[in-house]
Amino acid sequence: MSYTALNLDELRRILREVAGEDDTTGLDAEIADVPFSELGYDSLALLELAGRVERDYRVRLADDTVVEARTPGDFVELVNLALAGER
Repeated sequence: MSYTALNLDELRRILREVAGEDDTTGLDAEIADVPFSELGYDSLALLELAGRVERDYRVRLADDTVVEARTPGDFVELVNLALAGER
């Protein structure tokens, strides 16, 4: 399957799968501008998230760019730019 865009609802689903349902807190609230650190995700978790998105969305994300994504909104933008061939 080929995806053309990532949205916050899909990111929530992936975050739950990567972290496990019990480890995710606050994902049902508005998370676009909440820092990953406040959601309980560190840089290692972000790299794991990126690996999952790369597989599912067939897109390449540079590690240094991934860890610069401070919020889910930043991450969604990063993925969508890569899908559009702009990154």
